[in-house]
Amino acid sequence: MRLFWRHGYEGVSINDLTNAIGIAPPSLYAAFGSKAALYREALDRYAGLPRGLRNLSPAKTLNGMIKSLLRSGADAVTDPGGEGGCMVSTGMIQCASAHADLASELADRRRRTRNQIAGALMRWLPKDSAHSLARYLTAVMLGLAIQARDGATRADLEEVIEEVVAGLRPREWKR
Repeated sequence: MRLFWRHGYEGVSINDLTNAIGIAPPSLYAAFGSKAALYREALDRYAGLPRGLRNLSPAKTLNGMIKSLLRSGADAVTDPGGEGGCMVSTGMIQCASAHADLASELADRRRRTRNQIAGALMRWLPKDSAHSLARYLTAVMLGLAIQARDGATRADLEEVIEEVVAGLRPREWKR
């Protein structure tokens, strides 16, 4: 998981994987079937980590929820115990055509996350507004992940979060 998280799918060779796991290539194929299958398992393991949407603080206001979401995301992508950035967000934005199916699966994971965010926003917003704001927040979170990958600190990302929250127009209405 950490190799894929650090280098992306195409940045990791079978040799890298077998060296990290301590097995020969035939054993890797016997255990996982393919590099893509191992990547999928690594993604599932990554999804199970206690980060991101799992660490949201309960919020009483829409802006409080947004701030909690972005802070939780920033904490996750700058966690010193991780590899920096987000494995799902940055692992396979561009890829060879041979890996298009895998890239599509990652896009589906990002879409599901966006829909989860929209669902949480519907506590305060009508469905269309919640989905629109979720798309915006997902784009911000992708940017936070990329900046973290590029070396931004948690404090750097907090400045972005404060700008985002300050720039939101008032939306504190109940559905």
